[in-house]
Amino acid sequence: MTQISPAPGPGARTAGPVGVALVGAGVISTQYLTALSAFPDVRVLAVADLDVARARAAADAHQVPQAGDVASVLAIPEVEIVVNLTIPAAHAEVAAAALAAGKHVYGEKPLALAPADGAKILAEAQSRGLRVGSAPDTFLGAGLQSAARALAAGAIGEPVSATAVTQGPGPEGWHPSPEFLYQYGAGPLFDIGPYYLTALVALFGPVTRVAATARQARARRVIGSGPRAGSEFTVDVPTHVHALLDFAGGPSASATFSFDASVPRRMIEITGTEGTLSLPDPNTFDGPLRIRAFGEEEWRDLPVTGTTAGRGIGVLDLARSIRGGTPHRASGELAQHVLELMSGVTDSAERHGFVELASGAPEVRILPDDWDPVTATLT
Repeated sequence: MTQISPAPGPGARTAGPVGVALVGAGVISTQYLTALSAFPDVRVLAVADLDVARARAAADAHQVPQAGDVASVLAIPEVEIVVNLTIPAAHAEVAAAALAAGKHVYGEKPLALAPADGAKILAEAQSRGLRVGSAPDTFLGAGLQSAARALAAGAIGEPVSATAVTQGPGPEGWHPSPEFLYQYGAGPLFDIGPYYLTALVALFGPVTRVAATARQARARRVIGSGPRAGSEFTVDVPTHVHALLDFAGGPSASATFSFDASVPRRMIEITGTEGTLSLPDPNTFDGPLRIRAFGEEEWRDLPVTGTTAGRGIGVLDLARSIRGGTPHRASGELAQHVLELMSGVTDSAERHGFVELASGAPEVRILPDDWDPVTATLT
């Protein structure tokens, strides 16, 4: 499927750096602010948060000129893209407000809590001639882009299957306020799963059907760090999910997402007709990338080239694509397919059977070798 770029919105700019505002000054905002502040093709103009003092502190720490509540930031004419870093339950509401203000939207994952809400966001953007982008953008990093190049070059022949695993003890050990990560719209499937599922869809194309099982190990967990360490909270979602995926292009995959394991594992392995490719952790932007052909007894490292600039390169690609009139890669359509996939996994675990997926996903173009986030291109 080829993604069609929306027409520029009313009063859209056609040259120069793209103005950006962040909504949500929580833990993840530091990574975005650090990266975006280093990209000359975007200008971070404002930070918003329900806690205005927290927004001001984040803005001051990164030399961002304005801070305030959401309404005041959306009213800034120079802001063209709103980066939505709120908790999952607020993603759809903030996206709708930004679109109503005439802004393009790039949101943290998931796109929304439910596919119907994601579809509304995309439809509203289309009707207004605006764009929607969504995390994760880790698949644009050097590690996974190098993997995409290796697959395209036939390094392991025709891909046959993939195995994806992300497991560990859960985020309550390090996150000072982890409750939202165990509420609807999060858990290992919706919180960590998008990195793995987005990587697989970007490499293989859309999923056609899925089957899954799900379990919850403990109904309550204990915060392990910060001022509330030792406090208990309730778990509302499954904490161990296993899924089988069939892709329209032919390959299949098994995927495990768990907050119940004492031993951390992060892996994607792709088996092809000529060998196996071991991908880096898709929640990172770097390598290693390894290959092992049939008959070989050891893994070999493959070159890893591309950007490792971190969270925010999807926003930059969106900004450059807006100016250039080209499709952006970390698109709302891609995120919507992954959201429908995760919803299908949840439905399958409840119904104990395969769930068919009707949606498609746009083809994700590999980044050029010379794509450089710290080079100014929008003069």
